[in-house]
Amino acid sequence: MLRKRPVTFVPGFHDEELCSKMRYNSFGDTGLAVSVLSFGASSLGSVFRSTTEEESIEVVHQALRSGINVIDVAPWYGHGKAETVLGKALKGVPREAYYLTTKVARYLPEADKMFDFSADRTLRSVDESLARLGVDYIDIIQVHDMEFADSLDVVINETLPALQKVKDAGKAKLIGITGYPLENFRTVLEKSTVEIDSILTYCRGSMNDNSLAEYIPYFESKGVGIMNASPISMGLLSDRGAPSWHPASQDIKDTCAAAAAYCKERGVDISRLAMDFTLSQPEYHSTLVSTASLKNLQKNIDSVYTPLTELERKTQKEVMEKFMKPLNNKNWEGVEVAEYRASLKSQDG
Repeated sequence: MLRKRPVTFVPGFHDEELCSKMRYNSFGDTGLAVSVLSFGASSLGSVFRSTTEEESIEVVHQALRSGINVIDVAPWYGHGKAETVLGKALKGVPREAYYLTTKVARYLPEADKMFDFSADRTLRSVDESLARLGVDYIDIIQVHDMEFADSLDVVINETLPALQKVKDAGKAKLIGITGYPLENFRTVLEKSTVEIDSILTYCRGSMNDNSLAEYIPYFESKGVGIMNASPISMGLLSDRGAPSWHPASQDIKDTCAAAAAYCKERGVDISRLAMDFTLSQPEYHSTLVSTASLKNLQKNIDSVYTPLTELERKTQKEVMEKFMKPLNNKNWEGVEVAEYRASLKSQDG
């Protein structure tokens, strides 16, 4: 963990006091120093609730001034809206104050228009993102949700070589891959002729499923930066519970709901325990959280430097023993891909 100011610190823009509290990690062998908490801009596309541009822009500015130096977005979030709103927010912000990541290959809600891993679409997608974001380059350009490709060979032979062209043209500095199934990362890292600088996964570095930890030695051996997303497992580890669309099986939902109720009885917020669980693992170089609310943003930032109370620590330990360990890192790999394939088939039929 790094305590000195990162190169992204800009005097006159950043809040020096808040930035001094933020923690930073070396991002694999990339040379970047990234904040342990990063900003997921999916919320700017109104993917969770209706949002206003004004508050969204204010949230981005506050996140950056507080020392968060990684912003992650994608064309898929709001089908271009999140990138557009983020572009407005970044106007006037010093470009050296942040690392910007976006993605290719996932686009529109209709099943037959959702994914396109082809080289041609990849190249066009990057240009579209640059235009929406109003920047000259992306720090990390990523393949979005590789598991939905017809085959990982398409990612290896088409998408990644196209991203290498993007990098060679100066439109991106680094190349990353994303997805939910962890073993896919090993497959692509082993087979790709294109150098891969980072991986991003979600809901795999959480109290209910911390299987990402098992892959850390491998990722470290490859020198890749490790980005983790959704420490509350897309709502599973919250008082409000999982949304109706959540792909987890009912027993996972029931167990997490019981854990949340257990915490509530003790006057403890399970989301705070979940944030602490994830942020306490420095091997996860940066963890993405997404919000378009100033109140929730501050709550997330506070989790970086406000330690758990004795009651919270005790409750966290009890929750892990009583609820989470029996789940044994149970996941929902394959569920969403199967639904996607079925929807494609029904359209063809």
